[in-house]
Amino acid sequence: MAAGAQSAVVLCGPGNNGGDGFVIARMLHARGWQVAVFFYGDAARLPADAAEAYAAWQAVGPVHPLSQPEPDETQLCALADVVLPGPTGPIGGTMAAAPGRLVLIDALFGTGLTRPLVGLDLTLRLCQEARAPAAFVAVDVPSGLCADAGRVLTTPAGAALCLPADLTVSFHGRKPGHLLAEGPEICGKVVVADIGLPDDPAPQVRPVDAPRAADLDKAALRGAHKFAHGHAVVVSGGVGQGGASRLAARAALRIGAGLVTLACPPAALIENAARLDAIMLRSVRDAEALTQMLDDPRITALCIGPGLGLTRARPLVAAVLARGVPAVLDADALSVWVDEPAALFAALHPGCVLTPHLGEFARLFPDLADLLAAPASSGPAFSKLDAARAASRRAGCVVLLKGADTVIAAPDGQARIHSASGAQAAPWLATAGAGDVLAGLIAGLLARGKPPLEAASMAVWLHAASARAFGPGLTADDLSDALPGVLRALT
Repeated sequence: MAAGAQSAVVLCGPGNNGGDGFVIARMLHARGWQVAVFFYGDAARLPADAAEAYAAWQAVGPVHPLSQPEPDETQLCALADVVLPGPTGPIGGTMAAAPGRLVLIDALFGTGLTRPLVGLDLTLRLCQEARAPAAFVAVDVPSGLCADAGRVLTTPAGAALCLPADLTVSFHGRKPGHLLAEGPEICGKVVVADIGLPDDPAPQVRPVDAPRAADLDKAALRGAHKFAHGHAVVVSGGVGQGGASRLAARAALRIGAGLVTLACPPAALIENAARLDAIMLRSVRDAEALTQMLDDPRITALCIGPGLGLTRARPLVAAVLARGVPAVLDADALSVWVDEPAALFAALHPGCVLTPHLGEFARLFPDLADLLAAPASSGPAFSKLDAARAASRRAGCVVLLKGADTVIAAPDGQARIHSASGAQAAPWLATAGAGDVLAGLIAGLLARGKPPLEAASMAVWLHAASARAFGPGLTADDLSDALPGVLRALT
């Protein structure tokens, strides 16, 4: 709670979320707070635990009704007396005497919301106009937000009601909706409260955590030569198109691949040689030449797509996939299959990682993209998590769906969510070439032997952390240079 805050308004709903609100009201009252409780629902239909909490609060103070389906004028006036500037009514007069900030606690609807909010337009508007300074705290999730998708549920008329919070208190763990879509902005700061439940030792869906230093430390292989740390090959485009692949190759080397080779057309050798020193070069005229190059058993990972160009992408991608080693497919390596995505899916193998942004995703998975773009009219709403998991099952490999909320999904349903929001925001990543660096980071980690889901998750975290470490003025070239500092900080 905000320092000095001694008055609170608690909005309780008709389910267990409302029961939590009654408990919160009673605890604040016991600490000397002045508390007004408003109840939207029917007490006779409350779940058993919530009904018990309702009765316990009634022994302490009154419950002011907000009747369903819509509060009447008298009830709204009572609420306005409390939350609006210059309260005049008996409730407001009592609250106005309390020093400090007003805290409004939203315990209307929580994680089980299946339909949009209706009949609460004026109630939420009153809360949004609450007297300043007021703090808004949500229990589980702000009412109106789908806890599974991070999307506000909308009515058939397109109305989307939700009360954004300054602070959201989630019980036991974060929900996907705290991390996805509109969730981070609407939830504000999210705090997880331990309620004594045992942790799942291997949850299917969880946030992306900072990598362990031990997983990135090359010293673990003491005395090993460069090939022990893997050989990554990045397939490049032609003359004037090499920038993206050079960004990917530098990132693969920075993250610890023992050596990295850029495979480019003969005419592009001079251009790339002028820009690269630690990256090796190989002249590769066509798919046949690439196939011959990839016969080297020491090659442990491949990256194809950045700056590749669409004209020769299909045969080169086919050559990469035929090699059967871990591979990152990005950019043109994805877009070239827009008219025949099934042909790509048939050639993929479990060691692959696809890294589409939403536009590329829509080219490969148009039906899933349409579901994601459709209004969220009921809960659980279709989410970016649902889309990535369905795409991964279809493709038979890891799919990394990029964005400020990035979802990494594997065919077995395992998924990781990375939200670059709040203190973890990295707005500087909205720059050309940043995705190419991410593809290179994944390829470098694959080359070092990391499994696809782990490699993609680690790369996403390091990618955003490097952007934050550099800060304003970032260009894609700076990400690889900022990475060593991030790695040092982990140790």
